[in-house]
Amino acid sequence: MVIERAPLEDELGDVLDKAITCLGLTCNEVAARAQVSAENLQNVIDYCATFTAPELDRLAAVLSLNPRGLRAVASECYPLPEISGLPFCLYPLRMRHGIGVANAYLVANCSADWGVLFDAGTAGDKLWRSWPSKINRVAAIFLTHYETEHSGGLEALRKKFPGVAVFGPASTIRPTGTIVLEDQAKVTEGEFSIQVISTPGHTEGHHCYKVSAKHAPDGSSLLISGDLLFAGSIGGAYYCSDRLNRSLHTITDDASKSMVIAPGHGPLTTIENERTYNPFLV
Repeated sequence: MVIERAPLEDELGDVLDKAITCLGLTCNEVAARAQVSAENLQNVIDYCATFTAPELDRLAAVLSLNPRGLRAVASECYPLPEISGLPFCLYPLRMRHGIGVANAYLVANCSADWGVLFDAGTAGDKLWRSWPSKINRVAAIFLTHYETEHSGGLEALRKKFPGVAVFGPASTIRPTGTIVLEDQAKVTEGEFSIQVISTPGHTEGHHCYKVSAKHAPDGSSLLISGDLLFAGSIGGAYYCSDRLNRSLHTITDDASKSMVIAPGHGPLTTIENERTYNPFLV
């Protein structure tokens, strides 16, 4: 069972802005190479205009983007898959962040009153508003990174669940008491196996987590992708665009197409869907 619905994190302007930044180009340089109006390009980035399909294809070529995906984002009808096949319950905890949402996730046996939490939300009070009433205990908390919208509720969680183990990536800003996990480490919590994948780029310390159920080895697995990969986009390369691109391919190149992606912002998706439509997966 999955409880789900959220808007996309990024619009066309965000996707173009991130692609331009990752390549280290200026809007004028991109406009000249793609033979589009520089003024219109800036207007699109500012959410005030759009491009024709031929213009989008030329921009995709210049920015090394998937043209089908770029058109899908521009259409404002980005295809999203039906989410099914997970051998456990997934509870997305949605919290308002800017004009979109930030996500935390609880993974639990559907008949159990406890779960494993991924990210800590923007703040405790906002986390409790979307908290499932049947979950009374958290076995562990895994943080993808330490931006406020993903760790802001941590102290409230520690008060509610004293002694809970908190895991995350190495970072000079990691909260006190966080247990650092290295790349490819595996942690078992009850019936859940959690594999760590180090994915720097958005921030210096960033983890994705692959979650599978030991009782259902052939069932679909779940990827908690943090701010690396979204439905229809990627996270901003605030630390390093080259590292972000390598991290992106680390988690997508060899993954099962049925793997469900649970991103830090926006709706759930799958590896198959993003390979088809995500502008950044070429």
